[in-house]
Amino acid sequence: METNRKQKNDAERNDLQSFAEGGMLHGTPPQIFEAARQLRREMTEAEQLLWQWLKLERKGLKFRRQHAIGVYVADFYCHKARLVIELDGSIHDDPEVAERDKRREQDLRNWGHTIIRFSNKEVFGNVEAVANAIITKANEIIESNHNTQ
Repeated sequence: METNRKQKNDAERNDLQSFAEGGMLHGTPPQIFEAARQLRREMTEAEQLLWQWLKLERKGLKFRRQHAIGVYVADFYCHKARLVIELDGSIHDDPEVAERDKRREQDLRNWGHTIIRFSNKEVFGNVEAVANAIITKANEIIESNHNTQ
């Protein structure tokens, strides 16, 4: 499954130019939608475990898995809060991947998203706590946005 993460990162990097030149549906090139579909079919064990918790529309929140955003594919996404949830396996320890993650996070933040990251180890250790942290963060963002409007 780590190979799939590398393929995801490669697809994102290869399509950055396409995004800059304008793609379809809010700048998302068709290749990214295909990559997202493929990643949904080949979710990691940690992603599958967390998805079992998030897919239940927890407390009025709806989560999507392997969701295309621009030239990127988020592991999970809550549209109402514009919250991107990323799970990091051992490949994210690689300096090159970590650098790509930083650039990706900066782009997503520039586009108005909040990013929250968890390691696969955290998910396997206590998936309920991870799911609750995600729900808490989403609700904080929604409440903050509500108070500033």
